Amino acid sequence: MKIAIASDHAAYKMKEAIKKYLKSKNIDFIDLGTDSEESVDYPDYAKILGEKVAKKEVDFGIGLCGTGIGMSISVNKVKGIRGALCLYPSMAEYARKHNDANVLVLAGRLMGPDLAIWTVDKFLSTEFEGGRHKTRVEKIERI
Repeated sequence: MKIAIASDHAAYKMKEAIKKYLKSKNIDFIDLGTDSEESVDYPDYAKILGEKVAKKEVDFGIGLCGTGIGMSISVNKVKGIRGALCLYPSMAEYARKHNDANVLVLAGRLMGPDLAIWTVDKFLSTEFEGGRHKTRVEKIERI
């Protein structure tokens, strides 16, 4: 499994905590930035992240910003991306099971690092159920 991870300045510290977690689990990842808490624009990072996932250069993406809202809106503009803002592990579970989400979006200002890591873990360990959900995901793709 290979993950791409990107954040803006507001979620930089959380991104760094998640990178440590991914390393501890021997999960391959690429860090697309940002590299500090200096102000940047989240749409720039969302576009790069979404394109890596859409081109299947990575299996999943993790995007972070202050509330997760801006990153969610931006990453979902990339064709083929199903980004889900998840504030709890149960949200990540259903985003994968029912929506086949391929980008997990987290909120650096609304979650602590432990909750974020639990949410990442649930997202990465949950499979898409398919079945009736496959038809729905196909409808999303046609929008």
